[in-house]
Amino acid sequence: MAKKYIVLDTETTGLEVKQGHRVIEIGAVLLNDRKKSEENFHSYLNPSRLIDEEASKVHGIMNVDLENSPSFDKIADEFVEFIDGATLVIHNAPFDLGFLNNELQLASTSYPKIEDICEVEDSLLIARDKFPSQKNSLDALAKRFDISGYDRSFHGALLDANILADVFVQLTGGQSKFEFMTNGNTFADDKSSSVEIDENLLKDLKKINASKDDLKSHETKLVEIEEKHKIKTIWRKF
Repeated sequence: MAKKYIVLDTETTGLEVKQGHRVIEIGAVLLNDRKKSEENFHSYLNPSRLIDEEASKVHGIMNVDLENSPSFDKIADEFVEFIDGATLVIHNAPFDLGFLNNELQLASTSYPKIEDICEVEDSLLIARDKFPSQKNSLDALAKRFDISGYDRSFHGALLDANILADVFVQLTGGQSKFEFMTNGNTFADDKSSSVEIDENLLKDLKKINASKDDLKSHETKLVEIEEKHKIKTIWRKF
């Protein structure tokens, strides 16, 4: 059974939960078959405290904007139900988890920690492993993967969750899906599946060798891809 991925981001009143800072926006997007779906969770929250001026400069949310927003305890059940059993994709996960677990405990001690009901994949750690010694902020990754079409005047939880969803798909292999058919059955490139191919089906295939021009064009394309994305292409392994 495929994992249920939810890409999540938060905005807060400040940087340190230990200083009493609170969550003021949650955005979460469900991925279906590694593609963004229309299903999401989004809420602004009244933190019952003032937002740090420096934080407002980042996300553009002002105290007056949240006067009529619900407190976290009013949306906690809906939020937990939405994420329960999912694999959460979060960029710099300890930050968001620290704030969200604090909010859950403030709402009710009966709520579990998020790590107890969800798996968590930190996209920042994945990016650092894939692109060591490079900038791996969300904006840097979006630029590296040529992800555009978003207004980045300010950060926003749902906005950043949507961008992170695009980044995560590219970071973990893109949306390509290999399928092939044997005896009328279609198999996908699921790591949990293995497919045996009858060699008799292949014996009549005509082998066509690449010309020198074909090989030169192929090499040029590989170099272009590698220089653009700062990676070594998988074709180098063959």
